[in-house]
Amino acid sequence: MDQGGDVLNVVDVEATCWDGSPPPGAVSEIIEIGLTVVDLRAGERSARHRILVRPVRSAVSAFCTELTGLTQAEVDTGVSFAEACRTLAAEHRAGTRPWASWGDYDRRQFARQCRATGTPYPFGRRHTNAKAVFTDAHGLGKRPGMAQALRIAGLPLEGRHHRGEDDAWNIAALVLSLAKAGRWEDPQDHGTGW
Repeated sequence: MDQGGDVLNVVDVEATCWDGSPPPGAVSEIIEIGLTVVDLRAGERSARHRILVRPVRSAVSAFCTELTGLTQAEVDTGVSFAEACRTLAAEHRAGTRPWASWGDYDRRQFARQCRATGTPYPFGRRHTNAKAVFTDAHGLGKRPGMAQALRIAGLPLEGRHHRGEDDAWNIAALVLSLAKAGRWEDPQDHGTGW
């Protein structure tokens, strides 16, 4: 069932953020990884996962909590970034399964954080920027945010926006709408961006 591009991981991350510049010495770090498994052949979202990640060089700001709903106490219960990457590879076949995200932020954030921490990059080379595909498929002049894309596609926003698990679930719905319209292709080797 998982051959070629039949099964896809849709990934969305949330990271530490601030209203303005980060505090001295702080860097943006992944604190939540949302992953939805999409079975393109069956036309369904087959599983959803959430990995909380404990930051080490930054803290969850009040702004970040307001945006994502995540608190410092909650992410303190998470795993290390290296452990999260091992989980993606071992349990979610991240190294061999094609994957997609809304825009390139998630791919670039993983690449940056892997470089900074010496952690092996967990994903394979077959990545699709779902935002770009959606924009082209709908003939839009500007790339929409996920919530706007759901409105354009006539789909509901399920859960909380800026929560990784819920955003991955919603992006997966957009991917399936593109696949149903014949506008989704198996991603090619696009490199890791680093």
